[in-house]
Amino acid sequence: MKIHIKNGHLIDPKNNIDTKQDVYVAAGKIVGIGSAPKDFVANQTIDATDLIVAPGFVDLSARLREPGSEHKATLNSELLAAAAGGITSLACPPDTDPVLDEPGLVEMLKHRAKLLNLVHVYPLGALTRQLEGKLLTEMCELTEAGCVGFSQADVAITDTQVLWRAFEYAATFGYTIFLRAEDYYLAKDGVAHDGEIASRLGLKGIPAAAEGLAIASILRIAHETKTKVHLCRLSTAEGVDLVRQAKKQGVQVTADVSAQHCHLTDHDIGYFNAYANLKPPLRSARDRAALCQGLKDGTIDAICSDHTPVDDDAKLLPFAEAEAGATGLELLLPLALKWATDNKTSLFDAIAKITSQPASILAIDGGHLSLNANADIAIFNPKLEWKIDASQLKSQGKNTPFLGLTLLGKVQYTLLHGQITYQA
Repeated sequence: MKIHIKNGHLIDPKNNIDTKQDVYVAAGKIVGIGSAPKDFVANQTIDATDLIVAPGFVDLSARLREPGSEHKATLNSELLAAAAGGITSLACPPDTDPVLDEPGLVEMLKHRAKLLNLVHVYPLGALTRQLEGKLLTEMCELTEAGCVGFSQADVAITDTQVLWRAFEYAATFGYTIFLRAEDYYLAKDGVAHDGEIASRLGLKGIPAAAEGLAIASILRIAHETKTKVHLCRLSTAEGVDLVRQAKKQGVQVTADVSAQHCHLTDHDIGYFNAYANLKPPLRSARDRAALCQGLKDGTIDAICSDHTPVDDDAKLLPFAEAEAGATGLELLLPLALKWATDNKTSLFDAIAKITSQPASILAIDGGHLSLNANADIAIFNPKLEWKIDASQLKSQGKNTPFLGLTLLGKVQYTLLHGQITYQA
């Protein structure tokens, strides 16, 4: 299939391209930018007038709910949602059922995703067996099976000696460890930010210090062991400051923030809105401002969807009992664009936060539109308004605090290996 994408505005942060140029695709690769290769005759032409042509988006955290939680979502439903959101590569955490701590499970997930041919799926292997924080997994075997890094998902390792050994092992082989920083004991049984709103609603709070203490410990171990660490879903001003200082000191650390935390605060819990029950919890307006500034100045490297589809029954429970999480694959683009608009930064920078920078963190060949690269492309209208309607979301999970809101930015086409996987 030969495709000519014409009249579009091409934005490719990795190659520093921000101009109107045509793109030519053949045999799943990008074979021309600006001018067509010799004897190129297109089978299909996509008119991208007034549209942005960008690399397919790269999401650092999307729970696909398989294996084990198919009542919440299926691999097929969530990869269709990812394609509709312009996402062509995503990383999935290891907290499936069973946990991704065996090579066979990783290979099965990779094989099923490849058969669907909608999105490149990059599993994160479990750092410890069963995520219990006691025994390390066979990281080499998991890497050979297709894991791009190792994670504890939302489960903290309370034994710092185990954490130290995990970092040493990872450093030996150059693996990256992905951790969501939260002190287990300070966060235990908490469901909201420890502040005025939680007090008023009678909810058990999680203090911001729970993140700060955990980050300080992780960064110290990373510095001593010279390990690459990625901090997932920062939520506090203190966390941003600690990462900023660590980068200046030469620690091999990167960080991301969820799209939800760029826009919402604990005030959005309102009167026990379970859709605003997230991990980490929504923090104060001061924390949100620090997260947005950290994104803008490069302290935080990427925005992710933190996609966590939850079935209706689990969200209809009282706030403290409701399952945490929000669906986000189809909202990654508009929420990233809204962050850029609200913080007076460029569309170019917003695209970098969901393409080249997360691809660099995962160390995958994606998030760019270089010649001869895979034709993984997202074409979107940055000015198209659309209302977030549960019935229109392709994800099986309809749980998002943004339901009913109108956002700017809608994907029109998604291409994977030069094949159209989504068309609006």
